[in-house]
Amino acid sequence: MGQFDWFLSIGATPQAVAVLNDQPILFTILLVVLVAVILQITLIWYIHHATLKPEQMKKKEKKGAAPAARGGKPPAAR
Repeated sequence: MGQFDWFLSIGATPQAVAVLNDQPILFTILLVVLVAVILQITLIWYIHHATLKPEQMKKKEKKGAAPAARGGKPPAAR
């Protein structure tokens, strides 16, 4: 019984489980890489959100209010 035998129940092949039982560092590397990718995605999203120009942000409309009239100068000409 190895510590990664539970992978068999989620569809891993016996060869993959044998490799993980022999070299558990591979599982640790996988987890570290996944966490790093998630952190990078979060950082990229934050930078994108923080650097939006005011005219790029969607304005929340109040309930019951009439829609704003479209017209006038475009945002670049203001």
